[in-house]
Amino acid sequence: MENAPGTLPAQVGAAFAEGGALVGALPSFETRDGQRDMAVAAAELFESGGVLLAEAGTGTGKTLAYLVPAILSRHRVLISTGTKQLQDQVYYKDLPALREALGVDFTATYMKGRGNYLCLHRFDAYRTDDTLLRTTADEGYVEDIAEWARQTETGDRTEIEDLPDDLPFWGEISASSENCIGTDCPQHQECFVTRMRQRAAESDLVIVNHHLLCADAAVRQSAYGEVIPACASAVIDEAHQLEDVATQYFGVSVSTYRLERLVGDGRRFVDRDLGDDPDVADTVRTALDRVEQRATLFFSAVKVHLPAPDRTRLNATTLEPVAEPGRRLASTLRALEATVALVTHASEDIRSLGRRAGEFSEHVDFVLAADDEGFVYFLERRGRGLFLRASPIDVSAIIRELLLERMHATILTSATLAVDGSFDYQRTRLGIHDAVELRLDSEFDFAEQTVLYLPTRMPEPRAPDFTSAAAEHILALLAATRGRAFVLFTSYTNLHDVHRLIEHTTPFPLLVQGTAPRSVLLRDFRATPNAVLLATSSFWQGVDVAGDTLSCVIIDKLPFAPPGDPITAARIESIAKLGGNPFDEYQVPLAILALLQGLGRLIRHRQDRGVLSILDPRILTKGYGRRFLASLPPTPIVRTIGQVEQFLTRKGV
Repeated sequence: MENAPGTLPAQVGAAFAEGGALVGALPSFETRDGQRDMAVAAAELFESGGVLLAEAGTGTGKTLAYLVPAILSRHRVLISTGTKQLQDQVYYKDLPALREALGVDFTATYMKGRGNYLCLHRFDAYRTDDTLLRTTADEGYVEDIAEWARQTETGDRTEIEDLPDDLPFWGEISASSENCIGTDCPQHQECFVTRMRQRAAESDLVIVNHHLLCADAAVRQSAYGEVIPACASAVIDEAHQLEDVATQYFGVSVSTYRLERLVGDGRRFVDRDLGDDPDVADTVRTALDRVEQRATLFFSAVKVHLPAPDRTRLNATTLEPVAEPGRRLASTLRALEATVALVTHASEDIRSLGRRAGEFSEHVDFVLAADDEGFVYFLERRGRGLFLRASPIDVSAIIRELLLERMHATILTSATLAVDGSFDYQRTRLGIHDAVELRLDSEFDFAEQTVLYLPTRMPEPRAPDFTSAAAEHILALLAATRGRAFVLFTSYTNLHDVHRLIEHTTPFPLLVQGTAPRSVLLRDFRATPNAVLLATSSFWQGVDVAGDTLSCVIIDKLPFAPPGDPITAARIESIAKLGGNPFDEYQVPLAILALLQGLGRLIRHRQDRGVLSILDPRILTKGYGRRFLASLPPTPIVRTIGQVEQFLTRKGV
């Protein structure tokens, strides 16, 4: 049925039609039925309300398909992306182009996590603190930041091009929610986060990412944390990432870094704000010293009694050897909170110190008890830091309550949402009950643009000769494609083993994850002829390399989440306890979506041609392999390197 003239769906359909506002106004825009169908469905949802699950295969143009109805709706719409790259694309590229093409005047605000912004109050305190020992380099950065702070409109640290990503003192001067004293701050009105929130509250479109979206929802009950304004409608792009991000933010963490920040901040606040009352200052300092001493004992006990790999699951029994020093730490944190409460005429920073100490003590108690069946408890080692975490096993109710039910209309979209032709997996994981469903095939002709190389002889992944066999096939494929490849691994161990086997054999430049930042590796890959990138999970999605620079994507193994990972193991147990089949219902669907994301790096435009390869024989030898094959785009399968070479010659790749 045609939409009535003048309605939002009709306006949107007209914009995408031949002769519509977008044709000719946007570079390389062409009318695509799938894109128009998604745009009209989004417009209908904005009017009727509810939830839309939209899988838009690569090349559909889903970003424009939701931006145009969002703009034309004339309501405030929250748009959350899974990656900063897409956030940048939407704000800096797509919206300016659509403003001109549609002839509609609208406003938009780009919002990042609070830690990206300078806190004027904390920066002033840091600059004037004579007790800090700063290096000459630090002093230089302080002056650079001070000069920039006088000019910037946003306070976003990325405006300072030469500021290192790992600037040691940025955490001391950033506007993180942990340090915020809210409306009591003397610079609240000048605060960059306050001004960002005010701009967002007056904007038609609010552009965030999933990390900020979930962090904001997690602190919504806090007096100071929330920055995203209320919006009636939301678009969750790259929605396949939402469960993982929500799991990260709706949990509890007790870490060495958090403790160091608390004590360091406390000592600075005392020196600065309690100098007129030395007795009170000494009392608070003593309480801080006790916290630091107890924390040292606690984390030392963790190192001794919980010597384990990077991520290790915990329970009340395994935590028992560290429970007593942990309880003592919690007790001293509560004592610090009580001491601060007795300080008369305390500054807001001093009061915030008490609030943080009280919350920290609650988190220590919660982790040590390890008795909430809805959470999985684990120890994580990262660099020199120790993190004791409690993460929710099932975030579906949280997502439904704090995100979906707060919105009149929510669109969840991605190139990879459905498994086995169904959205049931995402409905279960994201707490979606009623939803409109839309599946749009890719606009690309995979039968013409690609081949899928599945080797004829490969040992099982657990076989001792798997890595050497994989290295042989990788070398053969690289020779055929003249490099120009992503080789994506399911673990760092596999990556390093293959790298060692091929680094002196292949003539092509090798770029290896871990040797440089992700952005630098991608820049070098694009700039280096015939380069080969060896990488793990962070390169499986959100990476866009178009053209002949990338002509081959090789995946070593089917990307099953490690069953020993604490969160994965807890979810497997939870599904089994409810009578389900964890392998069929969770592990296989999750791996299929990951595989599709990895293979999706190859074909980004209609002109792209290239070779896909999966070296894992289980895709052909195991019954569940059929589910993987059925989920792949309709790509011709080849079994020999000779057939790969024939395809490349025929297509002129």
